[in-house]
Amino acid sequence: MTLPLKITLVAACALVDADGRVLVAQRPEGKALAGLWEFPGGKVEPGERPEATLIRELDEELGIAVKEACLAPLTFASHAYETFHLLMPLWICRRWEGSIQRKEHQALQWLRPARLRDIPMPPADEPLIPALIDLLGP
Repeated sequence: MTLPLKITLVAACALVDADGRVLVAQRPEGKALAGLWEFPGGKVEPGERPEATLIRELDEELGIAVKEACLAPLTFASHAYETFHLLMPLWICRRWEGSIQRKEHQALQWLRPARLRDIPMPPADEPLIPALIDLLGP
């Protein structure tokens, strides 16, 4: 009998600038999937709401303040990795306070939605791209 995989809930955010570009962050060395590009966010802690996770993670990772009212749910990904199953809702955010800083990632870059297909991303992030293209255009 195969045991079911543990479900891990991760909240992700597509920060969108005034030009309709999306921010992606490169995973740091020493972490799983190092070097791949991802949407900022992180694991939802026990008892924490996903929106609160995003507000906390965006502050910790990028040094910006986001209000919950500025987070709009868009889509989600469900992906089975070898040792766990990832459930990842994606929110859109167009408004925040402060300047984005690279605090935890190797690099940051702003890309048009269609260009997201040109960079290496974790398998769970890739299915989120079509919804971003539908919303923002290529």
